Amino acid sequence: MNSLQRMLMSLALTPAVAIVSAQEVNVSGVVTDATGETIIGASVVEKGTTNGTVTDIDGKFTLKVKKGAQLEFSYIGYNNVTLEAKPTMNVVLSENAKLVEEVVVTGYTTQRKADLTGAVSVVSVTDLQKQNENNPMKALQGRVPGMNISADGSPSGSATVRIRGIGTLNNNDPLYIIDGVPTKAGMHELNGNDIESIQILKDAASASIYGSRAANGVIIITTKKGKDGKLKVDLDASVAASMYSHKMEVLNAKEFGQVMWQGYVNDGMDPNTNGLGYHYDWGY
Repeated sequence: MNSLQRMLMSLALTPAVAIVSAQEVNVSGVVTDATGETIIGASVVEKGTTNGTVTDIDGKFTLKVKKGAQLEFSYIGYNNVTLEAKPTMNVVLSENAKLVEEVVVTGYTTQRKADLTGAVSVVSVTDLQKQNENNPMKALQGRVPGMNISADGSPSGSATVRIRGIGTLNNNDPLYIIDGVPTKAGMHELNGNDIESIQILKDAASASIYGSRAANGVIIITTKKGKDGKLKVDLDASVAASMYSHKMEVLNAKEFGQVMWQGYVNDGMDPNTNGLGYHYDWGY
């Protein structure tokens, strides 16, 4: 009887298994670049899900997805490609020219960002110009991993910059390089509209260029230069307002003097010898 029940249950589940199998498809293929070279470690993900895989050393991949699903192919330095899933797929990724050809200044040379191996962060100056901030260093806050920026609260004041924390017992300010000239001064005097590019060197490799002065990191700033062509004038104006939300009720000058005078009395001191030269007649 038990054998008969198992056989009947197997026959009942067979159509359901066939339906599920019909809704899935095994996808396999190869991911290459424009020159035909296979790409190792390219990401292949079923769009809208976490189902995915990466290509092997030969650029090949195998993945089971839903029928009619969209597969997204991506790799660093290449444009993403989204295609409909098929049993056999040969995908070609094109280079992201803007990302690969971006030039980074490293102190003694300039090289493509794609060829860079050190810990260097490149800041988009276009994004900085969108902020109503007259200090370029304050505008970098939250934009560079490992760099902490704190201000003194003054709109025209300087900012304290710490790259990867405190590294020495004395001065922890980074080294600033402006058009090849090193300085330890803050950058609050520099006009943000004059900056063309900003790079932050964060690893020990920068010490091979600038020596011990680079122990706390290096911020390389390149300013704009004149270009050939017709005269062009740009006007950029912005207004920013800053105000406090809660006003504190404080003493006025007379009330403060009275409190200070009474404090001297409470301490058994001559209240007329206070530092402000305040004298008050209490009538006794």
